[in-house]
Amino acid sequence: MTKSALKKALKKHFITVNGVIATSATYIRGGETIELSIPVEISPKKKLILPLAVLFEDEHLAAIHKPAGILVSGNSFKTIAKALPQNLKQSTLANVTTPQPVHRLDYATTGILLVGKTSSSICTLNKMFEDKKVKKTYYAITIGEMEDLGKITLKIDGKESQSDYSVCESVPSKRFLKLNLVKLKPHTGRRHQLRKHLSHIGNPILGDKDYGIDALILKGKGLYLHAHSLKFTHPFTNKEVYLKDEIPLRFKKIFPRIK
Repeated sequence: MTKSALKKALKKHFITVNGVIATSATYIRGGETIELSIPVEISPKKKLILPLAVLFEDEHLAAIHKPAGILVSGNSFKTIAKALPQNLKQSTLANVTTPQPVHRLDYATTGILLVGKTSSSICTLNKMFEDKKVKKTYYAITIGEMEDLGKITLKIDGKESQSDYSVCESVPSKRFLKLNLVKLKPHTGRRHQLRKHLSHIGNPILGDKDYGIDALILKGKGLYLHAHSLKFTHPFTNKEVYLKDEIPLRFKKIFPRIK
């Protein structure tokens, strides 16, 4: 290696001659052992810039509005989980950790999502969901004639499941005959539970491409399913917490009397 080549290599890499770190003044006579070490360049993690509406926040937990068309978590770069650190205040508690969602909402579903900000709150909130200590309320717009009240107990993936519903209001529709604003209370948290249950009784959710009726699938408007509220006892303050996320404007365009 010539002195000129050595100078160029030293700008980017780490070189030793006979085990001694070389400089541009190192003289090469021949017969030396020259080793080149190429450092691994670790590029900083790219931060996801995705503004989220924060509905509630304290040192232990937070609740945000999840928009439609985004995954809660997963391997994709654009997820709610990856956007949380840029939208929430870091907890000052000793067991602070990266904020993490403690339950799921479907890709197409909008609404309230609960987040843990410390390791203890994430663990505790997950257990509360498992033990059904968090009461969830959803609103959906469904298609077709419905009973005013109902309980659906169709098993999902072989597991017991229950969803209770009540029809708040119905309007006639030229294309769908009738559309219903439905309040839903799931007692279990199976994957796609509400969508599967409503499809099972013949009243699929408006805009549901997976469980809807082919001839009645509404394209380009999204899924009319919204996670409206969460009610639970705060695991660290013992106060009753009732969090709500306002029903989207697109629901109100069909049912103007929604408050």
